[in-house]
Amino acid sequence: MQFPRILLLLALAAAVPAQAQTQAPAKKPRAASKAPAKATPPVPVLVDADETQRKAADLTHYGDYACEFSQTLHVARHATHVGYVDVRFGKLQYTMKPVLSTTGALRLEDVEGRVLMIQIPIKSMLMDVRQGRRLVDECMHDQQRQARQAALAQLALRPGIGIDPVKSALDVEAAAAAASAAASAAATAASAAAVAASAAAEAASAVAPAPAASGQAPASTPTR
Repeated sequence: MQFPRILLLLALAAAVPAQAQTQAPAKKPRAASKAPAKATPPVPVLVDADETQRKAADLTHYGDYACEFSQTLHVARHATHVGYVDVRFGKLQYTMKPVLSTTGALRLEDVEGRVLMIQIPIKSMLMDVRQGRRLVDECMHDQQRQARQAALAQLALRPGIGIDPVKSALDVEAAAAAASAAASAAATAASAAAVAASAAAEAASAVAPAPAASGQAPASTPTR
């Protein structure tokens, strides 16, 4: 009888796949992909402030400012560089260089050229010089609030001539900042155009045929 032999073959056939399955290497779980690390913005290089800049920094109103639409500004001295100012607006912070302008207003100029804060005796504003628009206006430090109240009291004692001195002073500074930004953009464009013209001239020189040597007749064109 061959039944025992057949049963033995069937048992061996069933055992081979099971053994192969037990010996198969386990797959390693995939490592979770790591998000690329955000690049840290470069720290601006600050030149040592001269005496004029340090005096302008002393005229800055430090502390909190209450602005329009319940917004706030905070101005503080720079932690490591004398004569520089840190201005915080929302989640953004700017390092500023104080400059006393010819109009009498104090300009806090962003060292990276993005924004400008203008301070006059009775209020301040923050301006985006690249886009030529105001980020926030009607910002008042406690000292400016007191000066504003005193100015309004003086104006109430005499008739006006229809000119708002506060608006006029800030409009002059805003126009000057916009003009400065436009001039900087024009200078950058002119420099880029000069570089492009120089590169075009070099390219044209490279492909131009070399001049014939003196005493040599120009090569004649073969006739058909």
